[in-house]
Amino acid sequence: MAKLNVINDFEKLSDLEREQNIIDKEPFRHLKISDAQVLNTIEGREACARCYKSRKFFCYSCYLPVISDEYFPRIKLPIKIDIIKHAREIDGKSTAIHAAILAPEDVRIYTYPDFPEILNKEETVLIFPSQAGMTVDSLCIKEMNQDGKRVAYKIQDTFPIKRAIFIDSTWHQTKAIYKDQRLRDLRCVILKSRISQFWRHQKKSPRWYLATIEAIHQFLVELHTCAFGTVPEYATTNNNEGNCIENSIGQSKNKLPDTDQRYRGQYDDLLYFFKYMYEKIHTVYDHDKLWAYKRPLR
Repeated sequence: MAKLNVINDFEKLSDLEREQNIIDKEPFRHLKISDAQVLNTIEGREACARCYKSRKFFCYSCYLPVISDEYFPRIKLPIKIDIIKHAREIDGKSTAIHAAILAPEDVRIYTYPDFPEILNKEETVLIFPSQAGMTVDSLCIKEMNQDGKRVAYKIQDTFPIKRAIFIDSTWHQTKAIYKDQRLRDLRCVILKSRISQFWRHQKKSPRWYLATIEAIHQFLVELHTCAFGTVPEYATTNNNEGNCIENSIGQSKNKLPDTDQRYRGQYDDLLYFFKYMYEKIHTVYDHDKLWAYKRPLR
C-alpha cells in the first residue's frame, strides 16, 4: 500500500515538478566544473593577509583567497562584472565572493552606496528581473537604415557589451538599490528561467530566484552563446533550469580547433565553490527537507 501511495503522489506532480525532481538528483552533471575534492585536503583555517581574521578557503570580507591558487581554478571572463552588495547582506552567506576569487581580474564587489564608475552606458547593462527588461538575445540585435527602412540584424562573433552589473542582496533589499538613478539609466536585462540550487532559504521567493553566482554564470553562458553559438554537444536547454547538455566534451574524436569560440563550458568553473558547498550541505541534510528546495517553482 505504501508503494502505491508513492506512485500516486508522483502522478499528482506537474510535468515541471517531475522534471525538476529528476534534475535535483544531479543538478551539475552536465556542467564542466573542475573536481573540488582537493579542498577536502585542507586542514584548519588560515589568517587573511589583509584583516587577519581566521578563514577557511577565502576571506569573504576582503574578497581574497587564504589558500594557494593551486586549490582552485582561475577564469578569464569576456566582460567586466560589477557586483553591488547591500550593506545589510551578510558577507558569509553571499556567493558573490566566489566570482571575485575565481575571476579576480574581471570582477569587483562594491558595498552600497559605493558604486562602480560607469563610463559608457551603451556598453553596460544591469541584470535585474524587471518586467520591462530585455533578453540577452536582444542585445545582439541591432537596427540599420536600408533603402529608407529600419532593418534588424544580428551581431555575430563579438560581445555586444563590455560590462554587466549585478545586485547582491535579498529580494526586498534589492529594490532600494534598483531605484538608484545611476542604475535606472542603464538597460535592464533579464535571464532565461533557471531553477536555483542555492541551499539558503528566502521567504516568499520562488526557486527561480538565483544566487548571485548562479545568475552570473547563467548570464555569461547566454551572452557567449548569443555572440558565438554553442558546440552541438553542449547545447543550452530551455526547460526552466538552464542546465547544459554535454556529450563527451574534450573526448570527441574531432577535437575543436583553438579558433573555435563557441560555448563549451568556459565559465562553468564559476560554480566551483558553489558545487562543492552544495555537496557538503547535502551530506548533512536531506535535499527534500531543506526549506530552500520547497519554494514554488513558478
